[in-house]
Amino acid sequence: MTPYLLPPLYAEFRAAAREVATRKLAPRAAEVDERAEFSDESYATLVAAGLHAPGIPEEYGGDGVDALSAAIAVEEVARACASSSTIQTSNKLGVTPLLLAGTERQRQRYLPEVASGEALMAYAISEREAGSDVAAMRCRAVADGDSWVLDGVKTWITSAGVAKYLIVFAVTDPDAGSRGISAFVVHADDGGISYGEPERKMGLKGSVTREVYFENCRIPADRLLGERGRGLSVALGTLDHTRVSVGAQAVGIAQGALDVATAYVQERKQFGQPISSFQGVQFMLADMAMKVESARQMVYAAAARSTAKAPDLTYFGAAAKCLASDAAMSVTTDAVQLLGGYGYTKDFGVERMMRDAKITQIYEGTNQIQRMVMARQLLRTP
Repeated sequence: MTPYLLPPLYAEFRAAAREVATRKLAPRAAEVDERAEFSDESYATLVAAGLHAPGIPEEYGGDGVDALSAAIAVEEVARACASSSTIQTSNKLGVTPLLLAGTERQRQRYLPEVASGEALMAYAISEREAGSDVAAMRCRAVADGDSWVLDGVKTWITSAGVAKYLIVFAVTDPDAGSRGISAFVVHADDGGISYGEPERKMGLKGSVTREVYFENCRIPADRLLGERGRGLSVALGTLDHTRVSVGAQAVGIAQGALDVATAYVQERKQFGQPISSFQGVQFMLADMAMKVESARQMVYAAAARSTAKAPDLTYFGAAAKCLASDAAMSVTTDAVQLLGGYGYTKDFGVERMMRDAKITQIYEGTNQIQRMVMARQLLRTP
């Protein structure tokens, strides 16, 4: 392998993913955004192409691809339709805790359904007063014989109401602080679960986001995921890996906007010549392209560490998510500027990409939190 050049296998994988995304997802991306509801068509397309849950090991019916291939899959889908890429990132959030902390029985129970497309997963950790401060959560799980009983509210839950299974984090030992949180697998048809109305969002409108309410929700004791009191560790370990996917999502959005802008400036004429001939426009394109490629390389470096379970994954996962999402916001904003008045309309899609890009700076840890994570890693005592 030549350093910094990916083997041809990855290029072939990208080409296959791009073909599906360009031919089947891109043409209805605007409609998905306009309808502002979960797209069953996009889900069926991704399942048929085997792109809905990349990275599930082969022994559980998955494709077994590494984290780099999974990142490429998310990137290519997000380039065409960012809302559709949340199907992949939602599954990643649900699958990763099972791989990190689940028993073999739990993995055999749930992962094959996700791999086949029979089940979509959700990840329920955030609450109204516990976003960045995860340890402040108030959702409770109380042991009762051979069951756990959940009560509380989870907020900003992607795929809520659509997902068949949810990874839910709740307080099991109120006096134990951060060591009093545990993780559970909850079924959407368990008694005591209800959902709020879909959030009216700025972007990613084709990804449903709701509150989830637990009221005397009783689940079997064997749905505890990992050890009691180790839920926060499971959550943070999961995010180390899944932030790579958010970074890939951001890179895809940015690449999509760059592609549209590059094509447009070569066609749009002012003062008798294409605006691509103007140096100011060329400089903007060059800066946009540098940001996209820099972000891509950081995401791929983080993906390699995810596959290797490297000790510096926490730093690289945070850096990839932060750099890529900042790049996506900058690049999509510049794309709107390059298209001028047309960029401000829905005709070319870059305004949608700009709206979609914003959330990548916020979810799975705001970029302010990512900078704190990176700084703490840098300042650790050797």
